[in-house]
Amino acid sequence: MKNFPLTTAIFEGGLVALAIALGWLLKSPPLVTFRFDPYAAALGIVATVPLLGLFWLCVRCPLRPFVKITKILDEAIVPLFRECRFVELAILATLAGLGEEMLFRGVVQTVASEQIGGLHGMWLGLVVSALLFGLLHLITPTYALLATLIGLYLGWLWLACGNLLAPVVTHGVYDFVALVYLVKVRAGARSTDDDSPTP
Repeated sequence: MKNFPLTTAIFEGGLVALAIALGWLLKSPPLVTFRFDPYAAALGIVATVPLLGLFWLCVRCPLRPFVKITKILDEAIVPLFRECRFVELAILATLAGLGEEMLFRGVVQTVASEQIGGLHGMWLGLVVSALLFGLLHLITPTYALLATLIGLYLGWLWLACGNLLAPVVTHGVYDFVALVYLVKVRAGARSTDDDSPTP
């Protein structure tokens, strides 16, 4: 599918528009806690380390559910992005980080939290947004579970920092590094191995 990266960019950009529209309807602007701040940006970058560690374990884990995820990524997802340049992968990752965090943390988590209020509402909002985030990534049940855990982590990061910039940066950097590894490093190494003459 030649235009898949463009379709992905339109989808992720559409999530930005959806977040703004829902925020307006629900009186919960998704960017109300978004501020350009060096500390939050740096925290967002550092916060990618645990996620990248989890990603590395999943790619290397020999257990069947993780092998299945890796196979789907290698055979169905990676080829769709193979022709993308680094800058295009960076744009896609940035749009994904911004759109998904605006929607799930900026709107869903906020609105769900405000429905009950207090400490219980805060945790309800965190769980609800993470579950919906996991459902959006329902490639396999295991992948959805991992995405839910990542959603909990990103939601907690937002609560801890108080600035949506932090999870946006974490999400975007994580997606970019994962895409570069899968599309450029891993796929390139497999292609080289396939082209090598057999003894």
